[in-house]
Amino acid sequence: MEINQRVVYKDLVSPVGLIRLIASGIGLMAVLWEGEDYTRTKLPGAVRDDEDVILMQAGQQLEEYFTKQRKVFDIPLDLRGTEFQLSVWNALLDIPYGVTKTYGALARKLGDIKAVRAVGGALNKNPVAVIVPCHRVVGASGKLVGFAGGLANKYILLDIENGYKMPKLF
Repeated sequence: MEINQRVVYKDLVSPVGLIRLIASGIGLMAVLWEGEDYTRTKLPGAVRDDEDVILMQAGQQLEEYFTKQRKVFDIPLDLRGTEFQLSVWNALLDIPYGVTKTYGALARKLGDIKAVRAVGGALNKNPVAVIVPCHRVVGASGKLVGFAGGLANKYILLDIENGYKMPKLF
């Protein structure tokens, strides 16, 4: 990132609590959970700008998503991570609205079934929650596991998309 590139944020009230949207002049960099700092995503600090075009567009599209009026996001993204993280996050963008995939299926799609734990680690570092849909990845049994925003929020997001019902294990 250029030293002079401005990074801005805007807060949005949502069904999963207050979320912070962060953008550069290139695109949306993050959707952070209430109370979360920047350390998990390793993003630079940002200044508040409620009038930034990308942040306003992201906020509008998220509001439409939360009210079931939007299934696909078309916000420009500015994803920053390792080559492996970027490959995982881009694979997430291929998981359709209302569909869940397992960590194993995602690792298989990336060409290495043994990379399940690495996939989980990359999902944990996903800076653009909801829009880069790591909430659509579940455990092998269909159980909700491992979500930076908390399992309650993961359930809310899946319920918005598909009336998600936890599978019975017995």
